[in-house]
Amino acid sequence: MLVGTCHCGAITIELPSAPEKATNCNCSICRRLSALWAYYEFGTVRISGHPEGTQAYIQGDRTLKTVRCATCGCITHWEPLQPEPGARHGVNLRNFDPQILASVQIRRFDGADTWTFLD
Repeated sequence: MLVGTCHCGAITIELPSAPEKATNCNCSICRRLSALWAYYEFGTVRISGHPEGTQAYIQGDRTLKTVRCATCGCITHWEPLQPEPGARHGVNLRNFDPQILASVQIRRFDGADTWTFLD
């Protein structure tokens, strides 16, 4: 199991398995966050300190919330507002040891215009 934390350590994220891929999106929020998203089935990632130590930002079509640590401000993950069976959420791999990225295929996603992968 891989474990990551926000900068201050108040939020801990435990992944059920190592990610094979990550997404680098250029939509209006992702490019500002500079997050690398790995996707997991909703409920399979253990997040300690959430929701009591986090704050959420809801924007756009209001289907998901981007979550950050209330203390240090690091973006930890996003999750659906109304999870349905098979729903997924994104985990920000920037909160994990940088060596994890050496084994992950990073895909570029054009969330700003075409909603397609660029690779």
